[in-house]
Amino acid sequence: VAEILKANGYEVLKSCIVNDRGIHICKSMIAWQLFANGATPQSTNTKGDHFVGEYYVKFNDEFKKQVTELTQKGIAATDAEKQAPIMLAAQQMLQDWEMGKPEVMELWGKMNGWVYKGFEVTYKNIGSDFDKTYYESNTYLLGKKIVEEGLQKGVFTKDDDGSVWIDLTADGLDRKIVQRKDGTSVYITQDIGLAQQKYEEYNIDQSIYVIGDEQNYHMKVLKLIAEKLELPNAENIFHLSYGMVELPTGKMKSREGTVVDADDMVVEMIATAKQHTEALGKVKDFTEDELAVLYNTIGLGAMKFYLLRVDPKKKMIFNPEESIDFHGFTGPFVQYTYARIKSILRKETPAENASTGNGLLKLEKEILIKLEQYPAVIAQAAKELHPSETANYVFAIAKIFNTFYAEHSIANAETDEKKQLRLQLAVMTSNVLKSGMQLLGIQVPVRM
Repeated sequence: VAEILKANGYEVLKSCIVNDRGIHICKSMIAWQLFANGATPQSTNTKGDHFVGEYYVKFNDEFKKQVTELTQKGIAATDAEKQAPIMLAAQQMLQDWEMGKPEVMELWGKMNGWVYKGFEVTYKNIGSDFDKTYYESNTYLLGKKIVEEGLQKGVFTKDDDGSVWIDLTADGLDRKIVQRKDGTSVYITQDIGLAQQKYEEYNIDQSIYVIGDEQNYHMKVLKLIAEKLELPNAENIFHLSYGMVELPTGKMKSREGTVVDADDMVVEMIATAKQHTEALGKVKDFTEDELAVLYNTIGLGAMKFYLLRVDPKKKMIFNPEESIDFHGFTGPFVQYTYARIKSILRKETPAENASTGNGLLKLEKEILIKLEQYPAVIAQAAKELHPSETANYVFAIAKIFNTFYAEHSIANAETDEKKQLRLQLAVMTSNVLKSGMQLLGIQVPVRM
């Protein structure tokens, strides 16, 4: 989305918010204290974010076990969830963190450090980067300050137990808590602070939040609160909501450990790319290093294209095997078309100032008309914030070119003018395919 907006002349800043504090972090920390026996990512040879994630799952397993034990003693399930010792310990740790208790801060810094190192590896592998990374541990205090100001303005109200709320029932929503009775922050608290901080730092015209559709309600609440608090540019908060990705086996859940990690997906995609490419038997003259780059390019291209070809709002099922089909609606099909054109142009390129004649055959005309639409397509993709517009377009271009090439020879064209025309069409098609795929964060190989 950032690249598509940049291509349309916008100045774009990519930022990321790391939720590095809160009850979920404390859950991992408590579980590490209880079950790790001093283990580290280094001692277990585990990627840092995976390592900490495992303890988040262990917390949930122990929590469910304790709730079951309490319910068997006759305690109601909702009460058992509140009374489970491991949950009480996590809640206490969150309070200790907000009070800056040294041993809690030390463990928090250590475990978050493991996570950040893991994140860096993943971002690098998938070709993702940010101009600015925000940390919730820095933004939540600003959020708490704004909550205090909101209380004075009458935007928020305090309940008898000390918790702070906003009543949005008149706006068709619910009452929403913005600060717990123990004074600790909730997600929305830091999001309010961050909304103001981003505007103050960059004076942005629009703030686009790229977050899954599970947070649709949260984002409606955030925008509404920001408007009621009269935060600058609140009306231009926009949630680019995307449907969640499921596997053929069903929905993924982090607390139950049934997620498919991005790193594992990348490894699987590269392996699948290798398997499919070797089956075609066209890379015997490649060196080992060239093959490694090629498999990475095809694997990541297949994964990204398969995800981006779908309307962002739609839920989708990701099928790794289907995503890498060289003949389907896939990234590798577009990449293969580009490599095929580069192979043609290695043998012969269009002559300078050569005449291309006046008459156009049906498919020649079809390619020209489609190529001419490229600026309008990326303008529409920017307007709607839909990468799928670009993905569908480059696939259509690749499909038309393959049909054209199957019917009309370039090397043995009817006349020299036809040859020059078709060579120029090949050059323009390759340029548009490369540009369109780069907007999707996908590389195109010159040989396949």
